[in-house]
Amino acid sequence: MSGKVKGLIAALSANIIWGFVSIAFRFLKDYPADIILSYRIVIAFFISWFFIISFKRKSLLSDLEEVSSNKDMPKIKFWMLLIFSGIFITLNWFAFIYVINNVNLKSAAFAYMICPLITAVGGFIVLKEELTKQKFVALIIAAVSIVILATGSLSDVLWSALIALFYASFVILQRIIKNFDRLNMLGFQLLVGLLFVIPLFVFHPHTIPLNLNFWIAIFIVGIIFTLIPLLLSLYALGNLPSSTVGILIYINPIVAFCIAFFYFHESIKLSQIFSYILLAFAVLIFNWKILSDNLFKNFKKKNVDIIS
Repeated sequence: MSGKVKGLIAALSANIIWGFVSIAFRFLKDYPADIILSYRIVIAFFISWFFIISFKRKSLLSDLEEVSSNKDMPKIKFWMLLIFSGIFITLNWFAFIYVINNVNLKSAAFAYMICPLITAVGGFIVLKEELTKQKFVALIIAAVSIVILATGSLSDVLWSALIALFYASFVILQRIIKNFDRLNMLGFQLLVGLLFVIPLFVFHPHTIPLNLNFWIAIFIVGIIFTLIPLLLSLYALGNLPSSTVGILIYINPIVAFCIAFFYFHESIKLSQIFSYILLAFAVLIFNWKILSDNLFKNFKKKNVDIIS
């Protein structure tokens, strides 16, 4: 299995997992977004650094040495990119949590419909990634789907755009950062996030929650919905263009849409069903080359094995 196919599977898995996160956040609905964010980052930070210190110390030292000796990217630029990527993902989390629990689930899902368009265009402009006619057609189909779904208040749309911009910026920066172990990178990004939320504990003190359900939900969010999908996403970004990883984000709102309908029993319109079918079709077209190449190679290999 090629690196691109593994990256594709990783990106798909990450976005399927993220699609279910609204269930966990709804269990935390009674808590402010800043408290949920703070404990999410604290738990993810300590778990990731426990694994780094326990199992990846040599890799960490090697990465730090590589940063110091890398002539292609000055270390100041590297650390600035890493810091900004940590800030963007932290802001994305905060905005997403706030919107799910204080605005509506549709706005949160809609953000990840806008995000792939921003990521694909950003990858084309900033990273000079190829945008073939086939991919361009897929983006047009996705845009049509988004226009059909783009109903609601201006404030809801602005919240969606803000969430999308933060995550798209994070994805694009990840493609620029090279030659750094993905778990080590995530550890430093969570460190940035921790430094970002420490002032919340200082200037906005609160009583530590004693409800066992809160801590169960926070640990689930910190491990299953933070560390695992982020590592999968970072692995995917190491093997795929940011535009491909970006377009696969559409899996996230498709899953979220199903959760909203089947689990939260939110109402559904025929136009919404049609829009999500278009989104799935756009994802298939955008990634057809990777899928067809792999399927063709496997089919050819099986035929050769049968003949021989």
